[in-house]
Amino acid sequence: MAGTILNDAVAATAFRRLLEHLRHRTDAQNVDLMGLAGFCRNCLADWVAEADGGLSRDEAREIIYGMPFAEWKAKHQGEATQEQLDRMKESVAKNAPNH
Repeated sequence: MAGTILNDAVAATAFRRLLEHLRHRTDAQNVDLMGLAGFCRNCLADWVAEADGGLSRDEAREIIYGMPFAEWKAKHQGEATQEQLDRMKESVAKNAPNH
């Protein structure tokens, strides 16, 4: 089962659920997601833009956030602490070189 690939419909449904979850959990800051998992909402937007090939970074972020990024940032993003930034830097260093 390790080599099993999701069909596109299942993957799309799961991805939409992830977006719904992240839009609801505005308390989960991007810097914390980066510190724990090495990716955040902005990474998802970049991946969507890359996969689409026709979306701008801002258009992809609006898809991920459900609103323009500047609006989400103003409403929900706090100032990162040095500890959060250090943890994020350490986590991102673990990402694959082609990330």
